[in-house]
Amino acid sequence: EVQLIHFNESKVSNYSTLLLSEDKNVLYVGAREVIFALNAVNIAEKQHELHWKVTEDKRTKCAVKGKSEQTECRNYVRVLQQLNDTFLYVCGTNAFHPTCDYLNLISFELGGKNEDGKGRCPFDPAQSYTSVMVDEELYSGTSYNFLGSEPIILRHSHQSPLRTEYTIPWLNEPNFVFADVIRADPNSTDGEDDKIYFFFTEVSVEYEFVGKLMIPRIARVCKRDQGGLRTLQKKWTSFLKARLICTIPDKNLIFNVINDVFILKSPTLKEPVIYGVFTPQLNNVGLSAVCAYNLSTVEEVFSKGKYMQSATVEQSHTKWVRYNGEIPNPRPGACINNEARASNYMSSLNLPDKTLQFVKDHPLMDDSVTPMGDRPRLVKRDVKYTQIVVDRVRALNGTIYDVMFIGTDRGALHKAISYENGMHIIEETQLFPNFEPVQTLLLSSKTGRRYLFAGSNSGVVQSPVAFCDKYTTCVDCVLARDPYCAWKPLEASCIDIFKEGEMERNWIQNIGGDASSCSDKVRENPLQHTFKHGSTAELKCSQKSNLAQVVWKFKDDVLRVESPKYRLLEKALLIFNLSEGDSGVYQCLSEEKVKNKKFSQVLAKHVLELKKMQHTMVGPTATAAPTEGNSDVPKVSAVSTEGSTAHISTTHMVPVTTARILTKPIGPVLTSVASNTELFNSIPDAVPEKTMFLKSNDNFLLMFLFLFFFILFLCLLSYNCYKGYLPGQCLKFRSVMLLGKKKSKSDFSDCEQSVKETLVEQGSVSHQSGEQPKPAHDTGYETEPDCGNSQLQAGDSQASREARDKPFDVKCELKYADSDVEGD
Repeated sequence: EVQLIHFNESKVSNYSTLLLSEDKNVLYVGAREVIFALNAVNIAEKQHELHWKVTEDKRTKCAVKGKSEQTECRNYVRVLQQLNDTFLYVCGTNAFHPTCDYLNLISFELGGKNEDGKGRCPFDPAQSYTSVMVDEELYSGTSYNFLGSEPIILRHSHQSPLRTEYTIPWLNEPNFVFADVIRADPNSTDGEDDKIYFFFTEVSVEYEFVGKLMIPRIARVCKRDQGGLRTLQKKWTSFLKARLICTIPDKNLIFNVINDVFILKSPTLKEPVIYGVFTPQLNNVGLSAVCAYNLSTVEEVFSKGKYMQSATVEQSHTKWVRYNGEIPNPRPGACINNEARASNYMSSLNLPDKTLQFVKDHPLMDDSVTPMGDRPRLVKRDVKYTQIVVDRVRALNGTIYDVMFIGTDRGALHKAISYENGMHIIEETQLFPNFEPVQTLLLSSKTGRRYLFAGSNSGVVQSPVAFCDKYTTCVDCVLARDPYCAWKPLEASCIDIFKEGEMERNWIQNIGGDASSCSDKVRENPLQHTFKHGSTAELKCSQKSNLAQVVWKFKDDVLRVESPKYRLLEKALLIFNLSEGDSGVYQCLSEEKVKNKKFSQVLAKHVLELKKMQHTMVGPTATAAPTEGNSDVPKVSAVSTEGSTAHISTTHMVPVTTARILTKPIGPVLTSVASNTELFNSIPDAVPEKTMFLKSNDNFLLMFLFLFFFILFLCLLSYNCYKGYLPGQCLKFRSVMLLGKKKSKSDFSDCEQSVKETLVEQGSVSHQSGEQPKPAHDTGYETEPDCGNSQLQAGDSQASREARDKPFDVKCELKYADSDVEGD
C-alpha cells in the first residue's frame, strides 16, 4: 500500500550508523567495512562509496584472541560525525583495535592518520556506544578496553581531553544509548554553560540483590569543564547522574531499561523536551512505554537536588543513602557560571579540593527525574520499541502536535500523536519485510522534504512522514487523524499539506476525527468469488484508520467471528469448510466513534457462491437391487464422463451421502442429475458443520489411534496376566495357557494337608522299593530345608521329625496356587 525506498548492497551488512547532512542533502551510512554517501532525497542513488577493510595481520591477531574471524574480526563503522564542511570524523572497531580517521568529503577518501580510537569507539561491535560532536570535539560513551569491563565517558580534545573516573559509583556496567548537546540560552543573564547529556542503563549501585537491578540514568557534563588542578586531574569535575523514572504507579509497572532517546528542540517550545522509550527489565509481558521529560525538571535535580553517599552501615540490600551533611561551596558538579565567576572561580581548575573531592565521592543524585504528567505518554503491549524520533507539526487549525515515530524490534514503524489527553497510534508501517529490528532512526524535518531514514542489519529504508495518497475518500483522510494530511475537495484527493504551496480554507482536516464535513458518495464494487464445497475462503479487507474497528456482516447481520468456523486476520476473514449455507453477501465495515458520533463505512463487499456438483450417469436410469429383509435401497452405479472429475471436489462427501441413503431411502431409482444434486446439497442442513469437518478430515486418524491404543491395551493385559500380577480369574486363564492344572484351595489347612500327604506317600514308596525318592513336584511354595537330591540327611533325626510334622513353611494367602504337576 505504501511506497518505500530501500538501499542495500550485496555482501554488506550492519547499516547501523547514519548521519544526515540536511544542507547538502546527503545521507552518510556506516556499515561493515564500507561507508556510503547517498542522496537524501532518494537514497537509491549512491553518490560515493569507500571501503575500509581490516588488514590480514590484524584479522589474524584478532582470531588468535578467540574472536570470530568471519564476523567479529572486521571493521564495523561506529562513529560518523561532522567535523566541519570538509571532513567527517569516522571510527571503526577494526578487528578489536579501534581506529579513527578523517574522511575528506570532496575526494571521499580517508586521510590515513589511523588514530587510536580507544574510548571513542568500542572494541567489540556488540558493545554499546554513543557519540556527539560539539564544536569539533568528540564526546563519546563506550568501553575503554578489550574486555569491555572499563566504561568511559570521554571528550576527545587536543586542548583538554577529559574522562570519567574508573570507579563503580561513576559508571557500573552501563549500556549507552544516546548523547546530545543542549546549548545555553544566549539571552540568559546567568552565564550558564552548554551541557552534554548522556543516557544509559546501568546496574544499580544504590541497591544490591541476588540478581542485577537495572536503572535508567541521565548524566551531564559541562562543555567548558577543564578538570581539576590537583584532585580529578584530566577528569570530569561536572559529572553528575540521576535516575529516570518511567512507571505506572497504579498498576505497579516499572520500565527500568531505556532503549533510545530523542531530544525535541523547536523554536515553538519554551524548553527542549526529552522523549525516551523504555521496557521492563523482565519483559515477559511484552510491554513498551514512551516517557517525556522537561529539561527544567532535569536541571532542577542537578542544581538543587540532594546527593547520595555510600552507606557506612550496610542495611540489608541498601548500599547508598541520602547525604544530609553540609554541601561545599561552590556547589559540587555545577558548571562555571556568573555566580561562580563572581567568587573568583573562573574555571574548574580554580575549584577548591573540598568541592572536587565531594563530587568525586558523590556523583549520584538522590532525587529522580520524573516524567511529564507523572506517567508514560504511551504504553503499548506485545511490542518492543527500539528507536524514536519526534516531529512538531502545526495543523490547519493552528494547533501544534508532537508526532512520534517509533521503531520496533520487528522492523515496524509506529506513528503516534497526542489528542484528547491521550496518545494514539494512528499508523503502522512495516519498514523491513524480514522483520529485522530498527537499529537507527533519523528524521529530516526540512521544509517540503520531510523523510524518515531507518537502518537495520540488512539495509536502509527511506519513508515519507505521511502516506496521504493512500486515503481515497474524505472520510478515510479525516479519520486517519494525521496532521500532515488534509482532504482537498477540488481534486477529491488526500494531500500532504506541507508539500503544497499555500494552504486553502476549504481543505478538510480534523484531528479529533469528526468527518461530518465530508460528503463522500458511497461506491460499492462487490467482488465475486466462487469456491468448492469443503474448501476455505479468504475474504480480504484493509482498513485505513488505525483507530477504527472492523466489523463483518453476512446477509446484513453481524457475523460472529469467534465461531470456530471463522478466523479473523489482520486484513482478511477466513471461512472454513464451505457449504451451501455460506453462500451470500459479506460486507467489511469500518466503525469508529468520535464524540458520540458513529462513523461507519463499507470497506469491501464480497459475494460468495459455491460451485454446483454435477454427476453424469452412463444410462438414463440406474436400477437398484433390494436388500434382504429391508426396504428397497437405491444402488447407484455411475461413471463420470471424460473431464468431469476435474470439476468435482466432493470425494469426502460420498460417505456421508451413502449414510443418508441407507438410513433414509428416498426412492428406488435415481433418474436425473438434478435429483442427485439435491441429495448432495441437502446434506449440510442435516449434518452439523463440526461433524462434517471431523468426518471429512479426521476419520482415518481417529480410527488409527483407536486401533493403536486397543492393541496396546491387549498387549499390556496379556503381559500382566502372564506375570501373575492380576487377580484370580486371570490366573486361571494363565494356567490354561500354560497347559497346567490349577487347584483351588479355599483355606490354609487344606493347602497344608495336601502337601503333607503327597510328601509322605512318595517318601514311603521310595524307601520300600529301595529306590531313591523322587523329588517333590514344584508346588509354587518355598521349602525350608533345601537338599539337592531330595533326601533328608541321615544324622538329622530331629530335623526329619520336624520336617514330617511341618515339612514346609507355607504361606497360602493366595486363593489359587500354580502347580505344573504331571498327570497320573
